[in-house]
Amino acid sequence: MAKSNSNRRRFLKTAAASVAAPFILPSRVWSAETAPNSRLNLGFIGVGKMNSGHLGNFLGRDEVQVVAVCDVDTNRRENAKKRVDEAYAKKAGTEYKGCEAYNEFEKLLARPDIDAVVIATPDHWHAAVGIAAVKAGKDVYGEKPLTHNIHEALTLIDAVRSNNRIFQTGSQQRSSKEFRVAAELVRNGIIGKIERVETSFGDPAPVYNLPEEAAEPGLDWDRWCGPGPLKPYNSILSPRGVHNHFPAWRMTREFGGGMICDWGAHHIDIAQWGLGEDENGPVEVIAPENWETAKRGTKLVYASGVPLTHVDGKGVSFYGSDGEVHVNRGKFELILKGKTVHKFWDKETDKGTSLDREVVLTEREFLADAKVKLYNSKNHHDDWLNAIKTREKPIADVAIGASTVISCHLMNFAYYHGQNLGWDPKGHQFTKGGDASWLTREYRGQWKV
Repeated sequence: MAKSNSNRRRFLKTAAASVAAPFILPSRVWSAETAPNSRLNLGFIGVGKMNSGHLGNFLGRDEVQVVAVCDVDTNRRENAKKRVDEAYAKKAGTEYKGCEAYNEFEKLLARPDIDAVVIATPDHWHAAVGIAAVKAGKDVYGEKPLTHNIHEALTLIDAVRSNNRIFQTGSQQRSSKEFRVAAELVRNGIIGKIERVETSFGDPAPVYNLPEEAAEPGLDWDRWCGPGPLKPYNSILSPRGVHNHFPAWRMTREFGGGMICDWGAHHIDIAQWGLGEDENGPVEVIAPENWETAKRGTKLVYASGVPLTHVDGKGVSFYGSDGEVHVNRGKFELILKGKTVHKFWDKETDKGTSLDREVVLTEREFLADAKVKLYNSKNHHDDWLNAIKTREKPIADVAIGASTVISCHLMNFAYYHGQNLGWDPKGHQFTKGGDASWLTREYRGQWKV
């Protein structure tokens, strides 16, 4: 540990960025329909792989202006700042130096000119940054999984509500038509009484055990670890330089939640949407018999009696008394009475059709007069911006993101501890087995939630 601290002191001290007012682009370079004083000023916190995609999307929108970026890695934040400045310089046809870069998110949030922030840090930072943002009066687009533990999910909901903020969870599958139509088929009884659900994604997370590497110059490793434990630096967690992949910090219990929190946060979200379990959740968790080595097999059981099982499968699969619905990104299949009615799953085998055609035909044939119509968002970013304007909840409101991630954490408990559990989804406490300490974590330094 002494060596680690020495390395950290030597390499990781970063000068605080100045808090300067942004350079605002002349109104002539924006859409005539977007008045300068109506644009939202955005800040981006955590500018790795995921937020790089979000940044590119928002840089192309006239109704917003990116004025600040933040990352604990010097290379990543300076790269993001350069990208913003170059994009707006090209748009303005003149030099632009209006984007500030910060090491500390608190300095970005202290700026009164920033209206909203996009947060895409590692999971263990989601809650702390999100809570600080809404307390600072910012609306938030926060990446999934919503939080690192159950206590944080509940605390974040309270913070969003008490500060009257808009919070969109980055569960973007809700804004894709194939998932909405699949959920509507289930909710309207098209496949009959639901008997079971299967969700397919990867493994639970192991405990962190990577060897220490030489520190990365320009990386504030102490702040990267933040509320989590101060572990020895390894580039698997925070890659050196600007990277274009999703780092494996998500495959650690200390900083992520494995694929159960990563992809599970997508597919369990859709499963609960279809089951009508938003802002609710399972009442029972059944661990696999060989839990110490198992990577599949945990079941979440809902009050209706319907089990959701973690499998290797098609994505999200609903099985009813009269048929089946299978859905994944760019994939859709409806089976009724054992016969495939509409399907686009593989472009090589499903030639002559398309995803859009099969989903549209399904909607016309089976949902034209549906009694249950779900929230229809065609674009997750648009939906967030519209919610900011209307002050109405977005499609993946914080409470929905919370109920999803709580189910992910409950599934992980089965793999981590091997217990069958009873759960109260309203009181958020165990009714059988479990330990209250599992609901939170030990926080380090000033970063307590």
